[in-house]
Amino acid sequence: MRTHFTRRSLIRGITAATAVASLATGLAACGGDSDAATTTGSAAKSGEVVIGQASNGAAKQTTIKVSEVKSISSELPAALRKSGKLEIGIGALPAGFPPLAYVGSDQKTLTGAEPYFGRLVAAVLGLEPEVKNSTWENLFVGIDSGKVDVAFSNVTDTEERKKKYEFASYRQDNLAFTVPKQSAWNFGGDYENLAGKTVAVSAGTNQEKILLEWKAKLATEDKKLTVKYFQDSNSVYLALSGGKIDAYLGPNPGIAYHNRQTANTPNATRTAGTYSGAGADLQGLIAATAKKDSGLAKPLADAINHLIKNGQYAQWLKAYNLSNEAVAKSEVNPPGLPLDNS
Repeated sequence: MRTHFTRRSLIRGITAATAVASLATGLAACGGDSDAATTTGSAAKSGEVVIGQASNGAAKQTTIKVSEVKSISSELPAALRKSGKLEIGIGALPAGFPPLAYVGSDQKTLTGAEPYFGRLVAAVLGLEPEVKNSTWENLFVGIDSGKVDVAFSNVTDTEERKKKYEFASYRQDNLAFTVPKQSAWNFGGDYENLAGKTVAVSAGTNQEKILLEWKAKLATEDKKLTVKYFQDSNSVYLALSGGKIDAYLGPNPGIAYHNRQTANTPNATRTAGTYSGAGADLQGLIAATAKKDSGLAKPLADAINHLIKNGQYAQWLKAYNLSNEAVAKSEVNPPGLPLDNS
């Protein structure tokens, strides 16, 4: 699944209102669904991809050597090979979700772990990456219509999504609850601990589905869980600091990033528990997402496994402090969030 996350570095000592305004200014793209709102920050020269540019502290800028592997690029559909381009979809509008995808500190580069991983995969496939930024909902419209070839946008592999899409996994999908640092509440892995709480979540995500299932279970026990929705993550964190919600459930990378960025501010947050994006019985996986029967899942997985085998994958994760979400290998359409919870 995906989700939204916090923004630019907070400056020590500024007020909460000023902090939020600064974050929004630094990360908002140029409009709604946009192909040209950002530059792509692609390879510095042939055989190299420079990742982590304009990251505003979310990543260490790193030059990774990577080039085409013809035995893998030959697996691509003929039309894609002929085009010479890989249209990469990112669903990061309007505000982005650092450290995974957001407009960088130069106000134009679409930076973050996801678009840069797409560029690394494109290099192995011998294709020029063309990154297109949109809203989360329009990300899938883009895949359906052929406007983009593949999404690298923190999309969770689910059995429901397999009805329309095919996957090549590349990272663990872990969710987390974030709360004000002074809060004594912890999730503890037990949905019963949510009774009486008000929790924010992003609509249309798998974390929403999991949270709503817990809400339904609690209702059968005459217990209440209130779920709230906000337009963007700035609004979420304002609600959290203002006591309007008790917690926010979202992807672990963005929450860990927000915790680091606010650590020395009056609105510091902390992680109050994590949970697999696929539920209690299955490790959730984030996957490159293409249209079903497009013929892309296998070459994408082979490209990812090449990056894993040759160390570029580990370099990428380390640059974004995501090494703890590594997978041993990429799989084509691995088991995902079950139909009864997806």
